Amino acid sequence: MQTTLTLIGGPTLVLELAGFRLLTDPTFDPPGAYPLGSVTLVKQAGPAIAAEEIGPLDAVLLTHDQHADNLDVAGRALLPQAKRVLTTAVAAQRLGEHAEALAPWETIELTRPDGGRLFVTGTPARHGPAGIEPICGDVTGFLLGVDEPGDAVYISGDTVWYEGTAEIAQHYQPKLIVLFTGSAQTRGKFHLTMNTNDAIDAAAAFSGAKVVTVHNQGWEHFKESQDDIAQAYGALGLASRLELLELGKPHSITL
Repeated sequence: MQTTLTLIGGPTLVLELAGFRLLTDPTFDPPGAYPLGSVTLVKQAGPAIAAEEIGPLDAVLLTHDQHADNLDVAGRALLPQAKRVLTTAVAAQRLGEHAEALAPWETIELTRPDGGRLFVTGTPARHGPAGIEPICGDVTGFLLGVDEPGDAVYISGDTVWYEGTAEIAQHYQPKLIVLFTGSAQTRGKFHLTMNTNDAIDAAAAFSGAKVVTVHNQGWEHFKESQDDIAQAYGALGLASRLELLELGKPHSITL
């Protein structure tokens, strides 16, 4: 089994698996500032590939809709082009149209006319330390399965490593994990997405999986890069498991 990943920028990734084309968290705006309550998110780099060049999509996997670094203006405009949009319950209510709620541990099937199918399962996520939920809101991750739920890819979404994500590894052992990293900091000296230690814990819990890290460049609030994680993985003997993505370049991985 093979998957091809193309990193557009930030959390935005085209994922091709088992004949399906999926897109995570669409962000296609140019650089700019996005006020968010008492903070302002600053985008420093535009997308590697324009929205109009993305092509057909079987589904958008939207981890949440309330932050511009996960869904921006151009990303919202792209949503109707996808056959399905899977996201949190509150995001589905806000977005309307064909956005669908996917609860943690709930599984749905995507199907193709030729009989192909892909399982998509919602996973727990917490966008920062304990108690952050009223500030950051609901977030979800996703498990993708070909022969059975969760056997292929885990997409963390904007989360730290905590008991909820650790529980995923007790039930599923996907062959590839896509971690939203960057150690995002917007409100103080605490991280809202995985830092290097979280990425190490995830690699240990999903001990047989290859690792891809995204959402660690292009925005001012990211404090750690893909290179930081690569250095740490190298020091701990994990370098062979880390797949490094280049912006705009398809990267194939055999699972």
